Amino acid sequence: MTNKRTKKFIGLILLTGIVMGIFLIWGGEKGITYSSNDTYCISCHIHPQADDSWKKSTHFYNKSGVKVHCVECHLPPKGSFKYLAVKTKTGLSDLYGYYFKDSASFNWQSKGELEHAVKIVYNESCIKCHQTLFSKSLSSEGGTAHLYYENNAEKLNLQCINCHLDVGHYNPNYKHQKMQGVPVAAAAKEVFTTPATVTTFSKFTEQIPNTAISFNMVPIKGGTFKMGSEASEPLRNKDEGPVRMVTVSPIFMGEVEVTWDEYWAFYASTMSEGRLDPVTVMAKNANNPDAISGPTPPFGIPDQGWGSGARPAITMTHYGAQTYCQWLSKVTGKKYRLPTEAEWEYACRGGSETPYFFKGDPKRFVNKGLRNKIFGVDTTGINRYVVYQINSSSKTQEPSFVKPNPFGLKNMAGNVAEYCSDWYSVDAYKATGNVVNNPKGPETGEEHVVRGGNYNSEAGALRSAAREYTQTANWLKTDPQQPKSIWWYSDIKGIGFRVVCEADGLK
Repeated sequence: MTNKRTKKFIGLILLTGIVMGIFLIWGGEKGITYSSNDTYCISCHIHPQADDSWKKSTHFYNKSGVKVHCVECHLPPKGSFKYLAVKTKTGLSDLYGYYFKDSASFNWQSKGELEHAVKIVYNESCIKCHQTLFSKSLSSEGGTAHLYYENNAEKLNLQCINCHLDVGHYNPNYKHQKMQGVPVAAAAKEVFTTPATVTTFSKFTEQIPNTAISFNMVPIKGGTFKMGSEASEPLRNKDEGPVRMVTVSPIFMGEVEVTWDEYWAFYASTMSEGRLDPVTVMAKNANNPDAISGPTPPFGIPDQGWGSGARPAITMTHYGAQTYCQWLSKVTGKKYRLPTEAEWEYACRGGSETPYFFKGDPKRFVNKGLRNKIFGVDTTGINRYVVYQINSSSKTQEPSFVKPNPFGLKNMAGNVAEYCSDWYSVDAYKATGNVVNNPKGPETGEEHVVRGGNYNSEAGALRSAAREYTQTANWLKTDPQQPKSIWWYSDIKGIGFRVVCEADGLK
């Protein structure tokens, strides 16, 4: 009798468990389905612009009539364990943000940038829907790009969104195609016929002949300074070399980084499909500036939709920057070039020997550390002079955004990192002979020195002594062309340059 009761009791428990399991599975499925529709997503993510841009995108409005929903991009494919794990994590994060954060304070524009998008879009979800990468309507250039992706996706960790950033949220400024024509600046009242005449060592305004473009050049008197004097501070890159005394000769330096207006004038004057070496061309065609082969058209508009005009020109290669300097030298009759590393640091310091040319501790300018999290980040000083991670809104800014350093130069730190003429080497400054005989580093190499940090840099990378270098392979990772472009980088936004003009003994 007892055994029968026990069996019935166990059976009842099993039946109850099965019923509850079915109910939980059913309820869970219903809950997952309910919390995965577009209306539910939008109710939590209070961001009207995202909803509007989604409805204008090719994932919502297209020839096929197929509408792609939020979860189909922002979650892994349904049915996998990763789907449930990511959904749970994302859901908890969203609920916390909904109840405890102010959505009005979010930088929504930065969340639409590629750096953030790659973290919330899943490549396997793209592939699940787009099962063939070579459709009948695909262009030849698209075929080249997709073939490159197919052969390199795993090795280079490529994602579909690297090239198709606007398919889910329409961006009128983003174009995934080769640029046509030349962006033109607003009409100006005066077109210059001659370059500036310089007879004294004082500030002058250069004029680019046959254009309405001009820019200011600031005299830097030169002198001896302690280069790398803050090398003990923690950095993004390890090597800055030892502290050493370096002498810099008088030069003129661009008041601001080369702007889009200036760079597009160069592009318009030299645009060509050729890939001639500018050094060779200059030697053979000394009296013909048109012989300098300019950049080939980039894919998309390289200003990233942030605007052109007075904003710094970006994404050109070191080669492109050097060629610009040679073109500018030819059309103005002066000696323009990239600054050496020593010239750049001397000019950035503005006579200081502290981490920055303004007062401040790098540790107090970052959102890290218990003290900063409790009392907040002290940005009063740095915000006046630097466009960086905290105040940039994830994009470059015009020169008027900041004040100049003691030498009258703007954006020496932040906004965009700037090319120097020096080749980069980790061992460049370890031998005493190099320090004495060649303080600017080795004469040949594969990468070049980059200085200044950019709009997305933390404060430590913006110090006057902070030192980085070009990373050509990484910065061309998603460029499908063979050979890779020698004019434009596909995977770096915060890179640009400013020019130096030799003084030639002026006083």
